[in-house]
Formats: sequence, C-alpha cells, structure tokens
Amino acid sequence: MANESDRYPLHKAVFENDLKNLSRLLRKHDVATKDKHECVQLLLKHDAPVKVKNGLGWTVLAEAVSYGNRPTISSLVRKFRQQSREQMEERRPNLVQALNRINDFYMELKWDFQSWVPLVSRILPSDICKIYKSGANIRLDTTLVDFSDMRWERGDISFIFNGNAAPNQSLTVLDNIQKVYQNVKYEESEMEIEDEVDLLMSTDILAAQISTKCISFERMQSGWLFKEDRTELVAGQYESELYRVYGLVLESRKRREHLSTDDLQKNKALLESFTKGGNLQGFDQNGVPVRRSSLSPPPDKNITWDNYVQAETNSYPRLGRDLVYKESSKMFKATIAMVC
Repeated sequence: MANESDRYPLHKAVFENDLKNLSRLLRKHDVATKDKHECVQLLLKHDAPVKVKNGLGWTVLAEAVSYGNRPTISSLVRKFRQQSREQMEERRPNLVQALNRINDFYMELKWDFQSWVPLVSRILPSDICKIYKSGANIRLDTTLVDFSDMRWERGDISFIFNGNAAPNQSLTVLDNIQKVYQNVKYEESEMEIEDEVDLLMSTDILAAQISTKCISFERMQSGWLFKEDRTELVAGQYESELYRVYGLVLESRKRREHLSTDDLQKNKALLESFTKGGNLQGFDQNGVPVRRSSLSPPPDKNITWDNYVQAETNSYPRLGRDLVYKESSKMFKATIAMVC
C-alpha cells in the first residue's frame, strides 16, 4: 500500500509551491480530486470545479476570502460565474424537455415564519407566491421586494422564465408597479465582478442549509374529544388534507477572521450602499472606484506536508488564519396541504 504522504502528489506539489512538478502532474491527474481534508487548490487554467466543498462544508472561495488575496478571490468569482453558466446551458435542454412534458398548472405557495416574540414576529417574512406554468415557460409572482429598517418592503414582482428564448434572454424580472422590466444577464461587467469581490471581502463568510435529517410528517387533526383528520379548502376550491412537518432545521454558520474591528463597524453602511446600487468603498478624486486591498498574509504555521496529510479527517491543521467562527440552528414547523 502506498505511503499516505505519497497518495496525493498533486496536492503535495501545490502545498509546497512546486510549480515545475505541478505542471508535470497536471498532464495526468484529475484536478477535481479531493484529498481527505480539502478541495484541491483551484487550478483555474485547468478548469477545476469551483463549487466543491471540503469535508467541513466550506468552499474554496470561502477559504480564499479568509486568506484575503484579492486577485485570487477575483479569479475564483469569475471562474464560478463561468462554470455556473456552462452548467445552466448544459442542463437547459433537459429542463425545457421536462417542462414540456408536464401538464400546465397554476399553484399558490403560502409561507411564513413565526415567533412567540411580538417584535420579532413583525419582521419575519411571509408571502403567497403564485406560480404559472405554460409549456416550457414559468412565471412566479411575489410581493417581497426588500428588507429595510427592520421592515419587509412589499411590491409586485414577477420572474419569468421563457424556455423557448435564447439563454441570455430567457429570464426576465418585472416590476408590475413601476411598469419596468430587466433581462437577467448571463455575464457580469468587470465593475460588477469587482463590486462582488468588495462585498465578499467586507462581510462575514456565510454558509447556510436546510437540514432534513430528522424530518417527520404527521396528519393534522381537529376536534377536542373526538378528533378527526383535518381538511381545508385551499384557494377557495380545493379540498385538501393537512400535514404538519417537524424537524426542519435551518443551520447557519459564519466566519469573520478576515474582518477587522473597523470592518465590523462599517458593515451595515457598506451593505446598505451595495443593496442600493452604490459602490462599497466610494470613489477617488478621479472618479475611480476605491477597492478593498489584499490582506497581509497570515503568519506561516510551519506545518509540513506530512503533518497535514496524516492528520485526522476534518481535523487538519489550519494553514491560514485562525477561525473566528459562530454557528446556530433554528427548527421550524411547516404545514403541507395535499389535494384529496
């Protein structure tokens, strides 16, 4: 059996910054392969996948933001956009074909978050989404537009997917009150890319997911002494059986080791500026956007390749900055109505 240290020659070459050996190995190795700790360093010229995560659930982009090298972050954002477009174009024919096979329909999806704390309940979102499907086309209507000053701003927004249009013209957003529309572009401008990099470097590194590991379903009942299965009219005409869903957990994690105390104080103003279409850092006297600079590299931890590769899975020594980390989870209950 091969020595543990020899099992990942590509990773070792990257770890030791051995460009000559890395160039040789790239000719015969799969750059998407993971070692037992981390995703392989993004060898972007060889189209390594950007969306992959390490065993702890962090993407390579998250690790790059933590390290703080702006050119690397910018390259990752561009490659992420490129690979996302390619995946959409690859999956698009199957999506259109599936939509054409499904019968046309109209559906209303009501959702809301609730809390026993009165003030919190006021700011939790709720909405009734209306979904229309016709052929290879889908329209989704929603009333939630923005969140500002601890209040959800309401409006009348429609998202329209036209499966028969060209890829860069297939998704349109309508503001039915302002009577304006915008085609969602496939490609971002250089300024939009750099704005996104500023945002990533100025805010928490976030990861969130809905966990369904402990999910369970229970038929809802009505009555005090003599209980019976509960039914209800949905949309005023569909007799439906009601089910309660338990064990739906929203897990969120955030890191901020790349942020200074000054950054944390400025975060709110920066985000407000960005969401209103402004530049995160402002402009200099010549009208050129002032961008976030790369951070100073973290101190060398003097970790050898053998120390790294022989560590327990998901307990590898930190090569970059020490984590400043917080995680939380919130359990939700949901109700599902199924037409009888």
